Amino acid sequence: MKKLLLVIFLFPFAIYSQTKHPLTVDDLWAMKRIGTFDLSPDGKTIAFEVTSYNMDDNKGNTDLYLINSDGSNLRPLKNTEKNESGPKFSHDGKRIAFARDGQIWSCNYDGSDEKQLTDISTGVSGIVWSPDDSEILFASSVYPECGSDDCNKQKEEEKKNSKVNASLFKHLLFRHWNEWREGKLSHLFLLDTKTGKYTDLFLHEEKDVPPIALGSDNDYGFSPDGKEIAITMNPDTMVAISTNNEIYLIELKNVSDNSAAPLKKISVSKGDDNQPVCSPNGKYIAYTSMKQAGHESDKADIVIYNRTTGEHKIITEGLDRSAGQFSWSPDSKSIYFVAPNEIYSSVYKIDISSGKVDVILKDHLNENVLVSTDGNKLYFKQQRNNLPTEIFSMNRDGSDDKQLTFLNKDRIANIEMTPIETFWSEGAGGRKIESILIKPPFFDSTKKYPMILLIHGGPQGYWCDEFHYRWNIQLFASKGYVVVAPNPTGSFGYGQKLTDEISGDWGGKAYTDLMNAADYALKNFNYIDKKNTFAAGASYGGYMIDWIEGHTNRFNALVSHDGVFDITSMYGTTEELWFHEWEFKGTPWQNPSLYEKWSPSRYIQNAKTPMLIVEGANDFRVPEGQAFELFTSLQRLGVESELLYFPDEYHFVTKPQNAKLWWNTIFDWLEKHKKE
Repeated sequence: MKKLLLVIFLFPFAIYSQTKHPLTVDDLWAMKRIGTFDLSPDGKTIAFEVTSYNMDDNKGNTDLYLINSDGSNLRPLKNTEKNESGPKFSHDGKRIAFARDGQIWSCNYDGSDEKQLTDISTGVSGIVWSPDDSEILFASSVYPECGSDDCNKQKEEEKKNSKVNASLFKHLLFRHWNEWREGKLSHLFLLDTKTGKYTDLFLHEEKDVPPIALGSDNDYGFSPDGKEIAITMNPDTMVAISTNNEIYLIELKNVSDNSAAPLKKISVSKGDDNQPVCSPNGKYIAYTSMKQAGHESDKADIVIYNRTTGEHKIITEGLDRSAGQFSWSPDSKSIYFVAPNEIYSSVYKIDISSGKVDVILKDHLNENVLVSTDGNKLYFKQQRNNLPTEIFSMNRDGSDDKQLTFLNKDRIANIEMTPIETFWSEGAGGRKIESILIKPPFFDSTKKYPMILLIHGGPQGYWCDEFHYRWNIQLFASKGYVVVAPNPTGSFGYGQKLTDEISGDWGGKAYTDLMNAADYALKNFNYIDKKNTFAAGASYGGYMIDWIEGHTNRFNALVSHDGVFDITSMYGTTEELWFHEWEFKGTPWQNPSLYEKWSPSRYIQNAKTPMLIVEGANDFRVPEGQAFELFTSLQRLGVESELLYFPDEYHFVTKPQNAKLWWNTIFDWLEKHKKE
């Protein structure tokens, strides 16, 4: 009888386990992706956006959903063929505002009584209600010389109908990230929700509000009494060389229809200040601040500004982590924030009076923390290497951590993904460096598996416990690879000293850290096939692949995605010049030796390893010329190489079918260079 029961219990498990399969590209793009979310004033309802992609149609669609804050009663709010995004509850709890195809709409909780609130030709983003719901702040990209929407329409029409396709640029940042500026700037508008009238708060100003770069997702908002607005703006004339975002206040009583609003600057550092948020009691404004001018990856502290006395207080001075998104507690005594913490993005709580810091939730990648109005619950997004982003809640002390949404539960149940592991190896100067390790699905310790070393971008960045939709570690492992992803010099989450030491030393300590991590893995994990090792990286990771090409022949093959090949030529074609000037201690004519020293192009004559190069035409951060120079050099040297070029992509590959080609090309390249 016991034997029969054993068979009965084991048989269903055996059938279930056989139905599981490794993660595929199609699985990745079939996952529903949660974006922004908001909590209703009474704390009972969460509104959030979900993007779904269709591989056949080669595009995505974003819809809005509601769920009770206890995780029950998931239902659609707006589920149409149009894109609806950015839901925001009104403060009276009666309406939800959202963006639909570039305009602001509002509706009741059940989706009824739709009303279009804006009809501006330049579109809207970033909805923020005033405390009494009579006004909404939003941003729109406009021609600063225009004083009306009719003027913006006319300029767009003239451009569309012109038989000349040319642009005349008069200053830098004429293009940024993946778009040409074409004379437009982001301006902040104030909308009267009853009349539909909107006012450009920066009329005719040659400034971007919110800033074009180095800002946050929360760069403008109202004071609790609705009389004042706090904003983030870079005041410098040449923004291309400046990280000097500042915090300003606007008194609404001084706003007029025919001139820009007068500003009062409250931030004091020379570095990047952003994310101004008023305390619920109205006494303070908290914001994040970096001290050093020009250093975009300086430590970000939380600063408290006293609105009565004008005093500033850095409350995270004693914490060797950079603060990210934060939220006030309802009693204005504490702030909850997220920060990189080793391979995690942890949730912290800090008492603003004492500066006492507690880690509320350490593990996984947590973001976008919201606090309930009674202060007892935190709501946030969380993702893990084997779990796409979902919405979670927990008590204010970190207890009762609970997953609320399960949008991808059924799909994940059929996918075999291995748990995340880590190891520490000795880096440059004897310092310990942490690496993530992922084994292949259906791992068998008696077998040998090829290894792929993944190198993160930045260089100030880090590999963390996340479900990455582009460089997904589980998907790299799915084809039978052991993935080793180190966090070398330059990485976040291990203290500011490690982050800072990459600057001026791109191919130095980080290269040692990476090679040592690879050596450690080969020596200590006997399931790795030593004759089959590969390396891949993007952005700075691509730079390091290019550097590896000229400095070692240890890998079977390499993959360089949007990598920096010649630092000097990149300086003249990239857009954010502050980055180069910080990293290489000046311009190419001020410090040519450092540009020369760390350029992979200067060592390409040593190249022997087969390399796949990937580039997007609209990548203005690491422009396409870098890939062309590298490919030309390898071809001229007779080194086996291929160039995968996307005329419709940028620094990232974002279209479903392009991404599928990207993954398949990489896997084919690696497979081609395996040794028996």
